[in-house]
Amino acid sequence: MPVVRRPADRAPEPARWNRQRLRSNNEWLLLELLRTGGPSSRAQLARDTGLSKPTVSAALGSLETAGLVREAGTLAPCRGRTAVLYRADAGAGYVLGMDIGRARLRVAVADLAGRVVARRDVPNRARTGPGVADALVATARETLADAAAAEGGGVGGGGGGLGVGCGSVEGGVVRAVIGSPGVWDERRRVMRHAAHLPGWARPGLFDRIADGLGMPVQVANDANLAALGEYTYGAGAGSSVFAYLLVGTGVGVGLVRDGELWTGAHGAAGEIGMLQLPRPVGDLTVRQDVLLEEVVAADAVVGEAWRLGLTSVRTAEEVCAAARAGDWAAREAISRQAQQLAFAVAVVAAVADPDLLVLGGGLGRSADLLLPLLEEALHRTCELRPRVVASTLGEDAVLLGAVATALEAARLEVFVRRTASA
Repeated sequence: MPVVRRPADRAPEPARWNRQRLRSNNEWLLLELLRTGGPSSRAQLARDTGLSKPTVSAALGSLETAGLVREAGTLAPCRGRTAVLYRADAGAGYVLGMDIGRARLRVAVADLAGRVVARRDVPNRARTGPGVADALVATARETLADAAAAEGGGVGGGGGGLGVGCGSVEGGVVRAVIGSPGVWDERRRVMRHAAHLPGWARPGLFDRIADGLGMPVQVANDANLAALGEYTYGAGAGSSVFAYLLVGTGVGVGLVRDGELWTGAHGAAGEIGMLQLPRPVGDLTVRQDVLLEEVVAADAVVGEAWRLGLTSVRTAEEVCAAARAGDWAAREAISRQAQQLAFAVAVVAAVADPDLLVLGGGLGRSADLLLPLLEEALHRTCELRPRVVASTLGEDAVLLGAVATALEAARLEVFVRRTASA
């Protein structure tokens, strides 16, 4: 039987508190079993939970009235009566996930089962903080309109704030989560240390997004969300201590332990790109203020290729393509990048001791080139060597992590809201 969490304690009238709490826990248990295990009958639910059949019937009746479960056909056994099957109603609510990058904006709408019903992936052409905020709102509203069309006109804001009609589906968008480079400062409501998004630390930008969407937004670091996405849907599933190394425009690490994200005291855990590299003794050609991000991120691959004489390339993807075609300078640039990545992995291994490290982000698409060289470099430089694999989610990891984070809260919120009024 899957482990399920109890709904947040509400505050019913004192005389009814114990009875209400018991009823609520029973209903939540059944709803989670139907969500994780698929359609089931009353009798099977009673066997799975140990609850009596009358208790199961009453709870299912309440959940059906609340619009949280619905009939899903019948089951005709070899002996006995035909049983009605019930399933969780995934359309009781929706979530909005958003990923902000220097080059791309990605948005997805998913139902409570985690099924993505609409998504958009567009270039980020904005060059100012307000421009990025407005572009994200526009893309999100277009994605919501796509979702409404796909669901029969039924995806809107939880309170109508998103301006998309309710149509035939009662549930609206319950939670919205944004993934962004940088460290989120909840007190000031700004994203700090997002050097590749000019003006992104300007106060009021996320309130501007929330106002544009007509609902609150939750903000998180992109590497952290990528780690959660990979843990929930990808290569990190089942890992006890898992690290996600995001290498793209910048570099960052997300850490997950026993299914829970670890962000540190100030939300900056994993910001290894800000590490200042030591200058080699006697080497006056290397600046003392070189950051790890400057030698590991995608632009560093291009810079290394240029220094080796391959000046025709403009992106890391082009360097990798040239390396696959056999170009010596490109292959040497990739080899040097693998050595720099080995240092980053060694730092993570020494601090977090993960049993698995997933390489993702833009450079994760070139794992076929990088991983063999990275493994070789790790054997030369580091005694602590976690298993290193490529991301299975690719550039969707941040977006799916935002969806997973939103779902964690939305499922419970929809349950509490609907059962309170049922």
